[in-house]
Amino acid sequence: MKTRNIGRVAAGATALLLGVSLVACSADSGDNGGGDASADSIEAALEKGGEITYWTWTPSAEAQVAAFEEAYPNVTVKLVDTAAAADHNLKLQNAITAGSGAPDVAQLEYQSLPQFVLPGALVDLTEYGFAEHESLYTASTWGAVTTDDGIWGLPQDSGPMALFYNTEVFEGLGIEVPTTWDEYIAAGEAIHAADPTKYITNDPGGDAGFGTSMIWQAGGRPFQTEGETVTVNLQDEGSKKWADTWNTLLQNDLLGAIPGWSDEWFQALSDGTIASLPIGAWMPGVLESSAPDGAGKWRVAPMPTYDGGEPTTAENGGSSQVVLEQSKNKALAAGFLQWLNAGQDSIDVFLASGGFPATVADLESDEFLNYESEYFGGQKINEVLVDAANSVSTGWEYLPWQAYANSIYSDTVGQSYLNKGDINEGLAEWQAQNIKYGSEQGFTVSE
Repeated sequence: MKTRNIGRVAAGATALLLGVSLVACSADSGDNGGGDASADSIEAALEKGGEITYWTWTPSAEAQVAAFEEAYPNVTVKLVDTAAAADHNLKLQNAITAGSGAPDVAQLEYQSLPQFVLPGALVDLTEYGFAEHESLYTASTWGAVTTDDGIWGLPQDSGPMALFYNTEVFEGLGIEVPTTWDEYIAAGEAIHAADPTKYITNDPGGDAGFGTSMIWQAGGRPFQTEGETVTVNLQDEGSKKWADTWNTLLQNDLLGAIPGWSDEWFQALSDGTIASLPIGAWMPGVLESSAPDGAGKWRVAPMPTYDGGEPTTAENGGSSQVVLEQSKNKALAAGFLQWLNAGQDSIDVFLASGGFPATVADLESDEFLNYESEYFGGQKINEVLVDAANSVSTGWEYLPWQAYANSIYSDTVGQSYLNKGDINEGLAEWQAQNIKYGSEQGFTVSE
């Protein structure tokens, strides 16, 4: 699954990746493959046929492409497996900067979209009639692909956060599943007191994707962009709310520090060393494939809240597909994209590979909701995860240079973890470095 790459960006990629921020792309507008951009031009292009290239790392891609070519035999899709989000973004940015070599269609994480939208690297799909697809998707995922009055892609999946927990640990100590973060802290204290080798959760402090999602869930909205004007305020109420809560866990040695996605991490998930994970809805497939000894022990619950009120959560990961301005057959590329993420035949293939949908109809289907997971002890886990998808709070924005911001997270916020200090201080340093960097890239940046 792609989920192992969420929020992880190769630090060496940043110089090439982000020099694009306010630099116009050298794109070949090419031929739309069917006349003017319109919904009709898509149908004409699909009928005429041709060849397009698709870059992705999703495991369902090969089967999806095969199904598409069977439905549209005049079209050939050259599939390139780019292996990981970070490498993928670097390769894509290099091709855009060079002015040639970019694919027609590419996968992009939601957090990466802004840095490709701003310099004009992506096709606005509005004129192809893509606005009619809005009702297909959850509000949060549609919001992630629509910025600056344009439609820049279609959602592939979503990652609403939920609380995954080891019932063997919780029930063994008589601990109720936490519904508030105060209860979560109390549970962490009880677990660690009973066995100092066990932790309520694991957070070594270097995952910016997790940190921003937790700020989002706490109501923080630290990043706001309007054109080339950007506000960075990592001391807003929600950011501080999360930091103050996590400080309690950090400073009382209640957080594990095992490197994420390592063999040791998966073993800790299997044996109860890590008792819970607040994480995206794509996690069940990861647990099943990589922590098989945890089978029957794990369950899923709503994310704890700060006030005990109505559930509220955030997205943690997720991707879209986009059409590149460099494409020489944009109408055909748009047709493939439309089939890929708005066509039920394609979505069914994606779901069969373990993907968590962004489409409302699939989230609401009886088959999906009533699925009983053997790994999760027969629990209907999708009922909880769909409720999470419906509880994602709105208004979140990423920075136009989010990849760079993520790459310096461990050197700023991560230092607070390393020193068991105040995460607020790490956020303040992260803010200062982002303001400096954004200003150097030509943005007007303020607190």
